[in-house]
Amino acid sequence: MIYRKARTLDQSDAAYIAGLIDGEGTITLARNHANERRGLAVTISNTERTILQFVLDAIGVGTITNKRAAKANHTPSYTFHVSNRQALALLQQIRPFLKSHKAKRADLVLTDYLRLTPRNGRYTESQVQERETFVQKFFAIRPSEETGRPKPRIL
Repeated sequence: MIYRKARTLDQSDAAYIAGLIDGEGTITLARNHANERRGLAVTISNTERTILQFVLDAIGVGTITNKRAAKANHTPSYTFHVSNRQALALLQQIRPFLKSHKAKRADLVLTDYLRLTPRNGRYTESQVQERETFVQKFFAIRPSEETGRPKPRIL
């Protein structure tokens, strides 16, 4: 099997994709199956497939899937998904442009993910413990309740 690598993004595309991820996306550690370890995943959901197609074409890796509408009157929506080392390559390029809590998640992943994820899937006991600590730290990074704006003064 040929492993595809993420393309190098120009600065404006990297900033645009970072904005999409900040607004409509996720950076997470997901399981494909209940008995597997969590792998890095970056997703963007949108009702405009053309936006996600742009992301796929710019990066050169990932997939776009249809999301199931919960109700008949809901607009059809789609999800772009890229995972593991391809997602890591994307994060390396867009990190300078992330503004939300996702920037902190990206920093943690860029610092520790490769070290704690052996390609052969064989973990030492210390790696298992370190990885569990990493996963806990990752999920502790959540959106801030504060918007950064000063509270209005009541006169």
